[in-house]
Amino acid sequence: MKDAERIQFLINEYAKQGLMLPRSINSIYEHIRDFWVYEESGEILGVCALTIFWNDLAEVRSLAVDPKHLKRGIGTALVKKTLEEAKEFGIGRVFTLTYQVKFFEKLGFKVINKNSLPHKIWRDCINCVKFPNCDETAMEIEILKGEREQ
Repeated sequence: MKDAERIQFLINEYAKQGLMLPRSINSIYEHIRDFWVYEESGEILGVCALTIFWNDLAEVRSLAVDPKHLKRGIGTALVKKTLEEAKEFGIGRVFTLTYQVKFFEKLGFKVINKNSLPHKIWRDCINCVKFPNCDETAMEIEILKGEREQ
């Protein structure tokens, strides 16, 4: 709970630049269990959330790294942690809506059509200032594909 304000600060710094959606402190507290934090010497340098939508679908969201600590692998470590968690839960597909396509491609995500996502996903989009003209790219990774085929 003590991390909520720092989580919100990091996210909203990127939101001010139009690079992600802002999050209220209430939203952070409501979803605090979704968040992973990257910490060094007691300071939170990055955050990322895994939000579960259904038995086989989750979203990586709210990935934010302190700008002073970019290019150190913090974002990669956080996304990998969320994918490990999804795998532990038996969730086979993880998606993201992002402006950072190349970053997520390096992690194995593929661009998909937003319309392929279930309508339930759009519950957050309806409240977005960019709705219905979203300019983010939808991407997805299948993390249990090979295991399901065995």
